[in-house]
Amino acid sequence: MTGTTLDFKDFVFDVQDYPTPGVRFRDITPLLSDPRCFHGALDRMSAWARGLGGGGIDVVAGVDARGFIFGGALAAELGCGFVPLRKKGKLPRERLSTEVHSEYSTETLEVHSDAFRPGARVLFHDDVIALGNCSSGAVAMLERLGGVVVGACFLVELTALGGRAKLDGHDTFSLIQY
Repeated sequence: MTGTTLDFKDFVFDVQDYPTPGVRFRDITPLLSDPRCFHGALDRMSAWARGLGGGGIDVVAGVDARGFIFGGALAAELGCGFVPLRKKGKLPRERLSTEVHSEYSTETLEVHSDAFRPGARVLFHDDVIALGNCSSGAVAMLERLGGVVVGACFLVELTALGGRAKLDGHDTFSLIQY
């Protein structure tokens, strides 16, 4: 940190070989526990989201589980609803699902079939974009449900993995890039 300017990267710790050998995990929990960083990150992401054109945001859709943290806070800050994208088997009612492949696992994400009205303006949020498979799969699922995905917002982007390209056509923001 210099003066009053936060360097958010100072609050993201690298953990080598987690959760599998060869993976460098970006641990955001130090950023979350520091009030200035948490609120500073939320302010920057919500300012970007408010700048999206075309009539505001109806819901923020956040990915289970770390995407819930800022996703819910963004929804509160933007004055809109929050839609959880859950891991398979966690939602009790009729749902739509998609299979997504990350760097080290394959998972199924689900959303309630009535999570929002058709034509709703949706802001997609997750903590990290890496390969972009989870994000692009989730965005496609939200669009199949009738949502108009107006943007995708991330706390961290692993730029060398090229995930942003899989969201081609969607406004995309990341606060921290590696």
